[in-house]
Amino acid sequence: MSLHSLAAFDGKPFKDEVLDLVDRDAAEAWSASKILTWAVENFHPRLTISASFGAPEGMALIDMLHKADPSTRVFVLDTGRLHPATYDLIDRVRDRYDKNVEVVFPNADEVQEMVREAGMNLFYASHEDRKRCCRIRKVLPMRRHLANFDAYVTGLRRDQNANRANARKIEVDSANGDLVKINPLADWTHDRVMDYITANAVPINRLHQQNFPSVGCEPCTRSVAPGADPRSGRWWWESDDTRECGLHLADLDEAEGSGI
Repeated sequence: MSLHSLAAFDGKPFKDEVLDLVDRDAAEAWSASKILTWAVENFHPRLTISASFGAPEGMALIDMLHKADPSTRVFVLDTGRLHPATYDLIDRVRDRYDKNVEVVFPNADEVQEMVREAGMNLFYASHEDRKRCCRIRKVLPMRRHLANFDAYVTGLRRDQNANRANARKIEVDSANGDLVKINPLADWTHDRVMDYITANAVPINRLHQQNFPSVGCEPCTRSVAPGADPRSGRWWWESDDTRECGLHLADLDEAEGSGI
């Protein structure tokens, strides 16, 4: 019996059903494919993948979920400042998997007000301005879109940075309406992801071959030296402990003002 039917049976809030029925400690030992099978069985059709199209993890998950259930929905946040290579990858994924990638945009009025007040490239001026830009272009659009779902899948890995070191494979996302947040690759390494990409001929962003291991908005991403921290090319003008956009911060107050 799925979580949906059980929730309907006893009237408990959905979050409580998840916490009652899922042994999240045991789930830490599950494989990525088992996590995804569980997600499809319990949350489809109110399940989606959040993919930036700027990291190989999301592409691997799209491939895995396509094999588990081709009808699983996928969305990407188009901030209006993405690299052309990222837009190209979106179309390549559509063609490869015959899938409608849902493109989520920020609120135009909010973007216009921000630009009028602080300029087109406000993010270079201060950390607070950068967080404001990320919030308007990423955090709020994602929050609005996720209101249509019960669960979503991300490509977070614990070794990406300190903010993600404690990511669990199944979480409750308090910053996004207590949705179930599923991180099947939490215990994977970058090399393991790339092995999967190669073995399955999964399309990835062409900038990865140009020393862009993590691709975000064009003005906020640059190439990195071989062997450098893969995310050091994101918001490189900031200190290491501030390089998050707010999409994956569990605390609501942090997510409100933080900046992926």
